[in-house]
Amino acid sequence: MSFFENVYEAVQLIPRGKVATYGQIARMIGAPRSSRAVGYALHANPRPGVIPCHRVVNREGRLAPAFAFGGPEIQARLLESEGVEVGEDFIVDLGKYLWQPSGQDL
Repeated sequence: MSFFENVYEAVQLIPRGKVATYGQIARMIGAPRSSRAVGYALHANPRPGVIPCHRVVNREGRLAPAFAFGGPEIQARLLESEGVEVGEDFIVDLGKYLWQPSGQDL
């Protein structure tokens, strides 16, 4: 499986109402130093309705400034529709919404 396919498989595991970080996804797929490449893969998401790339944020909980499908406002709207609170500064509280996958998730 390619790097991108591994990213997409991992991101599809993030449940509604939770977020993951780029670094977390990179670690999950065995490429811990590849968080930027995870972002690139998500920017090239071939199935936006299936692969929930809007659930991935940076290590501070900040939304993507150039979210591939319309900017941080669209990403915020998608997250809020799933019950995730997004601050006016486009930051998600990771203490509250960070997904904690079990060891068997991937």
